Parts: sequence; structure tokens; C-alpha cells
Amino acid sequence: MIAGVLLAAGAGTRMGQPKALVRDESGPWLLRAVDALLEGGCDEVYVVLGAAVVGPRELIREEHLSDAEVHLVVCEDWAEGQSASLRAGLEAVTASTAEACVLTLVDLPDVGPEVVARVAAGAGPDTLARATYAGRPGHPVVLGRQHWAAVLESLSGDSGAKGYLAAREVTGVDCADLATGLDVDTPPEEH
Repeated sequence: MIAGVLLAAGAGTRMGQPKALVRDESGPWLLRAVDALLEGGCDEVYVVLGAAVVGPRELIREEHLSDAEVHLVVCEDWAEGQSASLRAGLEAVTASTAEACVLTLVDLPDVGPEVVARVAAGAGPDTLARATYAGRPGHPVVLGRQHWAAVLESLSGDSGAKGYLAAREVTGVDCADLATGLDVDTPPEEH
């Protein structure tokens, strides 16, 4: 089993609102990211919320009301940075039977199910893989269960699993033909 972990807890200060609330002409980023994980092969998804909880929770409930595979995780210390969100997501997924998890961010609106499926293909307990775009490492990142405890120990500040991944051999999966993988930090109307 593969779980998705969607980090959507930040305040989005440059965006002018929490990114979990952003929508563009294609709809809410939050729902697109959840759907990308589910349609890309994740058996369940853990959505980590923080700066905004009520609006995103209602949005997910309306769209995925009967989906037992979508779990909401509230990160109380979200303001500490991405490491706090990742910690909350990994701690939640540890209670599952997943062999691996696919980590992604809510502010990657062009990363769809094809990218998730390609990066997660063949994922198992020892997998360390990540999408690359024109040679640049990005998200999603696949962490096999064997890495979760060590990643949790390595987390601090606003860097997520970057340091852990930098010190290990990670399989790069080229996805430049599917997406840009660029995170969006300004409102959609400014693009």
C-alpha cells in the first residue's frame, strides 16, 4: 500500500492567503492535489492543514465525503515551518499499513496524477525517489517506510526532508515532459 502525504499547512504570506484555500480557473489547488495523489496510485491520502483548517476541511468533506481514504491531519505548530508539517504527516501515516508514502505540496498546481504514478511506480519499504524537472530535483518525493523514523529525527526548521535526501542516494525520476514542478508563491492572476 502507498499513502500520499499532502503538505498544505502554510500561511502563504506571499500568496496573500493560505495555499490550501487558493483556486484558479481549474479549481481549488487542494482538491487537485488530493485527486492527483489518489488517481496517481495512492491508496489513501493524509492532508496536513495548519494556518487554515475550517475552509479546507469543508472543501474536502464536500468533495470526498464518502472517501475513507482521505484523512485530515491538523498541524498545530505549522508556523514552525515545513518540518513541522512533514512531521505531522509522517507521524499520521506511520499508524497505517503503507509501505511507502508520496510527499507533495499543495502549491504545485501542474503536478498531476501522471507525475505521481511515474515517481511512485514500484515503490516499496526501502524506496527513496523524487521527481526531477530538467535535472532539478522537486516533488513528489517517495519515502519508503524504512526511512520514516530517520527522516523524522532529521527534521528541523523550514527545510523538510531536504537534508536527509541530500545525504543519500535518491532515484531521480524525470517528469519534465509531464509538468514544470514549479511551486507557485503568488496569486494565480499574477501569472
